[in-house]
Amino acid sequence: MFKKDTEPLKTHNLGGCIITKSLYEGTSKLKWIFREEGVNLADNGWRAIGDSDTEEYINTPGNNIVVDFDRLVEIEPAVLAIYDMPVGTDLEFCHDETGRYFIDSNTGKRLSS
Repeated sequence: MFKKDTEPLKTHNLGGCIITKSLYEGTSKLKWIFREEGVNLADNGWRAIGDSDTEEYINTPGNNIVVDFDRLVEIEPAVLAIYDMPVGTDLEFCHDETGRYFIDSNTGKRLSS
């Protein structure tokens, strides 16, 4: 489980992203991740939402925080595999008896691993 007081995993200089506070604090697990145009050069455009996050929660500015992408990888390592996907990517993260995988929200298809 993710612990706030641990040192972040160092992967590469992958920029910052926006995640919900519940993901950061470990009170929810990754459910949705999408990529939009970054707001500045340090922003890679990735946005991540937890499985318990409501629309009201997401729309409250204090419930969204900027973190280094390395921190998101520490929370859910599977996101490293999708990092290079283009702006417009919209994915649902699933985990079941077959494993951990992403489903393309636009096509409904499971991404091959």
